[in-house]
Amino acid sequence: MFGDMQGMMAKLKEAQAKIEETKLRLNTIMVDGDSGDGAVVVTLTANREIKNIAIDDALLEDKEALEDYLIIALNKAIKKANDINEAEMAAAAKGGLPDIPGMDMFK
Repeated sequence: MFGDMQGMMAKLKEAQAKIEETKLRLNTIMVDGDSGDGAVVVTLTANREIKNIAIDDALLEDKEALEDYLIIALNKAIKKANDINEAEMAAAAKGGLPDIPGMDMFK
């Protein structure tokens, strides 16, 4: 019914290996999110790990503004990281999956 089961299992293992390689590579891709005016810049990996937060000295006196700018910058950085992560993981998974009719979830 499914043809060559060993071949499909090999393809699935290959897909799993590609996904693991992609996860490692995503740790090296950095994305920035900023507060719009550059007063706060957050740097994340594409795996959504925070690597750096840069804050303009002028914001250190205004707690509410700093909190607002951090939220804006973090949300932007997380969105960018998510977009890259999802695209890369989908490509890695699609490239190694066997061709099973009705299982075209990555198209």
